Amino acid sequence: MKITEKKIQDLAKLSKLSFSEKEAKNMFSDFRKILNFIETLDQVNTENIEPLTHIHEKTNIYRKDVSVNSEFKSSMLKQAANHNSDYIKVPKIINKN
Repeated sequence: MKITEKKIQDLAKLSKLSFSEKEAKNMFSDFRKILNFIETLDQVNTENIEPLTHIHEKTNIYRKDVSVNSEFKSSMLKQAANHNSDYIKVPKIINKN
């Protein structure tokens, strides 16, 4: 891909960014370095190497989705100083002025 200063300006416009002339030149230089690095990676021999989709061989490392009946809510409400049937009541902290 050939990158030009015009493409940098177009990209900045699409991104709703504005660059000074110096910043645009730095951006152009950075893009050129990135593309050169990618071209270097294209030269690496990847023959007989399978694509890597994960760092490790394990897949779907999940716990079993088991429903457990817990009395946490009622226990918590019993410990609250002020509550109604389902909620803990707290003092109002926002005042409308």
